[in-house]
Amino acid sequence: MSLVELIARADERALAAGGLACLDRCVALLGGDDEVLRPLWANLADGSDWTAGLEKARGALAPVDAGGPGESGEDEAALLARRMLDEAPAERTADAVRAWADACSLAALSIHHLLCPATDAAAGDEDLEAARAGTTEDLSPLVAAELRRQTVVLELLAEHGAGGLRRALDVSVEGRRVLSAVVSRRARGRG
Repeated sequence: MSLVELIARADERALAAGGLACLDRCVALLGGDDEVLRPLWANLADGSDWTAGLEKARGALAPVDAGGPGESGEDEAALLARRMLDEAPAERTADAVRAWADACSLAALSIHHLLCPATDAAAGDEDLEAARAGTTEDLSPLVAAELRRQTVVLELLAEHGAGGLRRALDVSVEGRRVLSAVVSRRARGRG
């Protein structure tokens, strides 16, 4: 099943987890540590309101200067990550989180595309949309891995419900480490 189909069929908890996992993997671009989004994962696990956790995360993570893209797309990537956080719906209704999870999916793929050294600069949102629909040839390894992670998170929640959250978080942590390493390598290459 394609990522687009998984998003269309997912329930509220799976959609919220999918969007949160995308944001979690990209949190390093906002100066966040590994624990900043942990309370939101806990809210998903127990079904509680996450409004206070969202506000706390928004306050803890650095705002992004919209002064224009940096030399290698990191500023644009950070803007996309901040938009994921800022647009997270306070109320986790199925319709609200479906739109957010879909936007987060595309934003996370775009971030991985922008930061991948092997990426064709001419490739764009149309290619990423095609990948989400199931056309995965010619994806860079970094983007293909992000697409797989997004798919796995939604599959885990579809199969295991709330019981899949721990494994979904593990998938997200792995992806966060990969993206953090990419950002670090790029910073060392410029320094």
